[in-house]
Amino acid sequence: MTSPTASTPSTPPEPTGPGGRFTPGILRDALGRTCDLLGVDPEGARLLRFTNNAVYELASAPFVVRIVGSTRLRHRVGTVVRVARHFERHAVPAIRLVPGLDQPLPVGEHLVTVWWKVPETGRKAKSADLAALLRQVHALPPPEGLAEWAPFAAVRARVSDAEELDEGDRRFLLERCAEVEAALADLDFPLPRGLVHGDAHTGNVIPGPDGPVLCDFDSSCVGPPEWDLTPLAVGHERFGDPPARYRVFAQRYGFDVTTWSGFSVLRAIRELKLTTSVLPILRSHPSVRDELRKRLNDLRNGRTGARWNRYR
Repeated sequence: MTSPTASTPSTPPEPTGPGGRFTPGILRDALGRTCDLLGVDPEGARLLRFTNNAVYELASAPFVVRIVGSTRLRHRVGTVVRVARHFERHAVPAIRLVPGLDQPLPVGEHLVTVWWKVPETGRKAKSADLAALLRQVHALPPPEGLAEWAPFAAVRARVSDAEELDEGDRRFLLERCAEVEAALADLDFPLPRGLVHGDAHTGNVIPGPDGPVLCDFDSSCVGPPEWDLTPLAVGHERFGDPPARYRVFAQRYGFDVTTWSGFSVLRAIRELKLTTSVLPILRSHPSVRDELRKRLNDLRNGRTGARWNRYR
């Protein structure tokens, strides 16, 4: 996910689809009510990200407001808050919650978190930054009560919560989940289990003025560190990211997950998550429909070499 606390080169489109749970009016209302609670002005707020969540950078205060999108994944906001506070206690470079608020904030039908904005530096995050941050995360004990890794739960929740999805696609995705889940059960992971970020890619690293920091903790859990090493490898294979990006990452981290026999299973899980991420807001964000259709067709027909474009 694109950083929720830094500016991005291109602003995502506002929701436009009729009948979606995220219409411009609904978002403006949720943002306005949040700003009322904070005692700040919503005028000039800029949408940074709109897939699983709607993320706004405020102009009137150094805050970023994150509005949860999927109704079936609302429970993950508790994980986000717990992990953010755990990282702060252990001085892990990561985005920080605005203090003095009982987060998450209930705002009408939405749950909202509020973060300090990380000032822009003008440079992009590097894979070496991510590797260094993950080494810190993986060395930590997990916070108390953190859930076990359950990658298919989120995929199935998105399918169930889809704003629009025909029965054939729904059936295919659920059958694909069952197939890959069976293959996962046979894996023997070489690295010790522990705290994992859960969605570790350079888009979730912000190059702040005091150094790079992590963001986006929705998927954090107790599980195999190999899962955190998978997104950059899949980014190279599916999105055509430069091969040097992953090569440097693997060297700096100290393990190349693509050389492990179980990588193809983790890749399949990652591709399911990448494909289904927009389902809960599809009617609100119709511009992603063509890319979703391409991904579904490629998965259905086993086109592992086909290139994808990132959802915008």
